[in-house]
Amino acid sequence: MAINRNVKVLIGTAILSCFIGASVYASTVTPNKFPLTPMHEPEFYGSPSSSIASAVALPGKSATFSTSGTVPPLLNKDGATVYERYGNTEKQAEGIMKNIEKQLTDQGLSLKDVVYLRVYVTPDAALQGKFDYTGWFNAYAKFFNTKENPVKPARSTVGVAGLVNADWLIEIEAVAAYPTPHNQD
Repeated sequence: MAINRNVKVLIGTAILSCFIGASVYASTVTPNKFPLTPMHEPEFYGSPSSSIASAVALPGKSATFSTSGTVPPLLNKDGATVYERYGNTEKQAEGIMKNIEKQLTDQGLSLKDVVYLRVYVTPDAALQGKFDYTGWFNAYAKFFNTKENPVKPARSTVGVAGLVNADWLIEIEAVAAYPTPHNQD
């Protein structure tokens, strides 16, 4: 009986040592998940070579402005084709981004404040029903990750079967963060 008790104590001590050792290791090796210093503006994460951020962290007291799905402007109501009425995916995306830029300006923001984009792209008949991701990426490159606007927001681009209007090849939602005053830590 004494041997069984000693074995149990030994096993219990070994297990407790493992937990204590793992806790000490985790506290010294694992980086803190939360910033150690206050953030005053959004922090963008990801590869410098990528055109988008893999993640964005916002300061704790950030206020955001979100657009609903914004659709392309009508270019020519009498156009015979979708491309004459609204343009191809790239042209539609450019019109949408200009509309979003105006919405942001009306709120005292700019495209430099955008932290996230959600994009819906539909199949394009001119491309044998394939999604024109390249058209969207080309339009995006005119507004983000540029000399004038180096911001690279986090982004999702999703292929969908269709949008409310069959002529729309793309719809975009944007989230922008208002600047946080430095004295609100």
